[in-house]
Amino acid sequence: MLRIDGDIAQNYCPPAPQPPEARLRLFRLLATLKRNPLECWSAEFFREPIARVGLPFTDAFLVHDPAAIRHVLVDNADNYRKDPIQRRILASGLADGLLSVEDARWETQRRMLAPLFARRAVATFTEAILTAVDRLTARWRSRGPGAAFDVAAEMALLTLDVLALTIFSDGIAGDYDAFRSAMNAYFAVIGRIGALDLLGVPQSVPRPGRARLRRTLDYFEGIIDRIIDTRRRVLAGLPPGEGPSDLLTPLLRALDPSTGQSLSLAEVRSNILTFLSAGHETTANALSWSIFLLSQSPDWRYRVREEAARELAGPVEGLTDRLVVTRAVVEEALRLYPPIAALSRMTKDADMLGGVAVKPRSLIVIAPYVLHRHLLLWEQPNAFDPARFMPARRGTIGRFAYLPFGIGPRICIGASFALQEATIALAALMQRFDIMLSPDAKVWPLQKITLRPESGLPMRVTPRDCGERPVLHE
Repeated sequence: MLRIDGDIAQNYCPPAPQPPEARLRLFRLLATLKRNPLECWSAEFFREPIARVGLPFTDAFLVHDPAAIRHVLVDNADNYRKDPIQRRILASGLADGLLSVEDARWETQRRMLAPLFARRAVATFTEAILTAVDRLTARWRSRGPGAAFDVAAEMALLTLDVLALTIFSDGIAGDYDAFRSAMNAYFAVIGRIGALDLLGVPQSVPRPGRARLRRTLDYFEGIIDRIIDTRRRVLAGLPPGEGPSDLLTPLLRALDPSTGQSLSLAEVRSNILTFLSAGHETTANALSWSIFLLSQSPDWRYRVREEAARELAGPVEGLTDRLVVTRAVVEEALRLYPPIAALSRMTKDADMLGGVAVKPRSLIVIAPYVLHRHLLLWEQPNAFDPARFMPARRGTIGRFAYLPFGIGPRICIGASFALQEATIALAALMQRFDIMLSPDAKVWPLQKITLRPESGLPMRVTPRDCGERPVLHE
């Protein structure tokens, strides 16, 4: 419960599909998967730890029991490999990157890339994040008080700017709006799950949108190749220890400590596309949902602003750790609207999951969206309550009940970077602006790989009178 202006108010329950009591029949399931997979989950899945679903050529198990999740993703991970649907999605431009490769190739890339996202390395990006927010601040202020626009689209532009400052300091070739539109098209196509996927039809059979996907990938590869070519020419004229202080330089110079080998061009290209897609889309959505939730929650909005006024005036070092309330808001937004709403695996050998016998080649689905709203794991699971993630209560959250970035060996390598970026940007924007939902806006979560507001976030933005940093690097 919240206390607002002396009155008791229920925690705000943001928009989400109402789970149907009965499971969807096959043809309705296919239609819903095409439109919005988030609407496929029936009420049973939010009550049961493990549920079996019979598909035409295999069994599927919906697993939302924390002990069973640990078994699948950590303790017996070798028996649970990426299934054909997930491999098809990740092969769309990411086939040679960390998200997609398996076994020895994955271990090699993880060893090489982990230092790039170590906590100490990520902490050096705080100033760049604030600089990107300064640029956004200047653009919003130039529009005048009460300007109405799509804040979700603006968050996508902000996270692209952060990437340009932290990962690719030479800049991202091309127009940011064009890049954002291409990324939306990319996720819309690769996120489509249809009858051919569920029936196990080979990937050699063309899927709808394949030609559009190829054009989008050609666009991305052109940008990436220009980024790589520009940087290699810069590095060629510098001593080994010198170069732009971003993530691209160590990516191109990374060597496997075991073999001394560097990444191939295909591996570099796939990992850059991974950084662009994951670093741009998922963080933008986390920020968008956080801003929306605060626009509907006056008490938490006040608390974030109070904290921001205090902590943003302090030193840059350790800023993220001091923004305790703001981070709790971001983590609660990630609980309600996790960036990746579902992940899947396929069993290699027979196994037991939570007392349930699982045959070889069974599909195992773990949906963070369902897990984060499961009735057995959360109190008021559909309510916005950042207090869950405040220090007094955080210890009550099971490690395998909250998976916004996955878990185990394949946990998202950029998780700490994404949390830092979203937390700092949210604090600064809430301190500097009143951001309120337009009266006629209809907000609805849409799953297209990531979980985004279906029609964006039409909001009215008004500058607040508060102290600000000077605008940098204009």
